[in-house]
Amino acid sequence: MPGPEARTTGLRTWAAFTAMCLGMFMAILDVQIVATSLPEMQRALGISPDRMSWVQTAYLIAEVIAIPLTGALMRILTMRGLFALTTSLFTLASIGCAASESFGPLVAWRVLQGFAGGTLIPAVFAAVFLLFPVHRQGLATTLAGVLAVLAPTVGPVVGGWITESWSWHWLFLINVAPGVLAVGIGATLLPRERLRLAEARQLDLAALGLLALSLAALEIALKEAPGRGWTSGLVLALLALWAAAGAGFVRRCLSGPRPVVELRAFADRRFALACVLSFVLGIGLFGSVYLMPVFLSFVRGHGPLEIGTIMLVTGVAQLLTAPLAVAAEQRLGARLLTGFGFALFAAGLALSSFQTPRTDYDEMFWPQVVRGVAIMFCLLPPTRLALGHLSEARVPDASGLFNLMRNLGGAIGLALIDTVIFSRSAGHGESLLARLTARDLEAARFVGVPEAMLASLPPGPVPPQAQAMLAPLLEKAALTQAINEAWGMIALLTLAALLCVPFARPSRGQDRAAPVTLQRAPPRRSPTPRRR
Repeated sequence: MPGPEARTTGLRTWAAFTAMCLGMFMAILDVQIVATSLPEMQRALGISPDRMSWVQTAYLIAEVIAIPLTGALMRILTMRGLFALTTSLFTLASIGCAASESFGPLVAWRVLQGFAGGTLIPAVFAAVFLLFPVHRQGLATTLAGVLAVLAPTVGPVVGGWITESWSWHWLFLINVAPGVLAVGIGATLLPRERLRLAEARQLDLAALGLLALSLAALEIALKEAPGRGWTSGLVLALLALWAAAGAGFVRRCLSGPRPVVELRAFADRRFALACVLSFVLGIGLFGSVYLMPVFLSFVRGHGPLEIGTIMLVTGVAQLLTAPLAVAAEQRLGARLLTGFGFALFAAGLALSSFQTPRTDYDEMFWPQVVRGVAIMFCLLPPTRLALGHLSEARVPDASGLFNLMRNLGGAIGLALIDTVIFSRSAGHGESLLARLTARDLEAARFVGVPEAMLASLPPGPVPPQAQAMLAPLLEKAALTQAINEAWGMIALLTLAALLCVPFARPSRGQDRAAPVTLQRAPPRRSPTPRRR
């Protein structure tokens, strides 16, 4: 491919990139809409809840394994070949999931779907720096970023609508038409390059096995830890397996002549710090999208469609802020924008840590707006810090690692959130009951007990009959307090990530994006012969 300044961006390039973004949007959306409708699928297929969770876990394990392999696959298959193949497989697997009538085939198709979908996000962000000249990269990153963060936001609405209006099969069949369209456009318009299939014979299969074993063990450990406890034998064994296999993978990648994943990218300070920011952003993004439905479902009693409608506020704020983020990138440094974004995102997370059992749409509106405004500033500038200064040969591997860190942050963040909710809810319930026994008016107001009812209770411990009446209120109040603590935890982690920003100092002249609209495209050079 030509160098960054020699590239031109016509309608063909933008159409091809939009097709890639459509494939990425499908993959991210699918995770959320399936998560929303797991209970409906469970009832339809007659699967127990503990087994049903593997429908989602199988996808996530395959996805997290595929993400760091994107660079190697792109080198072998080229950008065009990788996108056409993986999007076709994702679409085929979606049809297979819809046709499944039992647990085994459904999980098998989900594994294929997850592996294919896992390559699409890093491939899209790599394409930003491989297809576009510098003065167009900000706009391309914005398009990809908006769709990447919008999909989890609209997912509950789409999932709830499908669940209430159609059968669960359409959770997967909805991918077919966009998948066929994306493959057709991408395969036709993306640059044609010669396949490098000979490199496939040089892949380090042992390193591949260690990578898969390590990431699978970590994902399963994070799934089991909140329920079993972090010190249970199974969780400790899985974490030990993750550490051992991960160490073996790192050693082979650093010592081999042709590493499966180029881990030396972490030696670049800007890239390493941007990956830390991506990891923390994953905790906040995945955590907020998880905590809101938990609260709205278990405390407020809303259905999937109502939950999705409430959560649309964040998506609307993201869309409205995107043009501002692009304009700011052309005038201000990436570190300044990153610091602003993470500080604002931490504030939006912290605002949600003061909920009561009666909090609903009105009280959730402004925290969502603040987070929606912040997200684009948390995504665009760190992406440029991570990838904008790297050579073309290093971008695919680096993009995979950068996106892997966000997914791992999300997985670890969800495990920590579940641990907080599991471990703190019971204690909060006991504390609130003790405060009610002491006739604490503040506790009564938080739980929702009328003052007249509290005053009518006899002196001493709350009678068993009254405890039975208060139990549902106490359970929701205790869960609310645990959820508030989880919001506070991820807010503090996001705020702590600001410590990385001053050290992500770029080289002179690289901290600011080139103008998107005020600068003409560079003159066309002599055409480069197209390789076939």
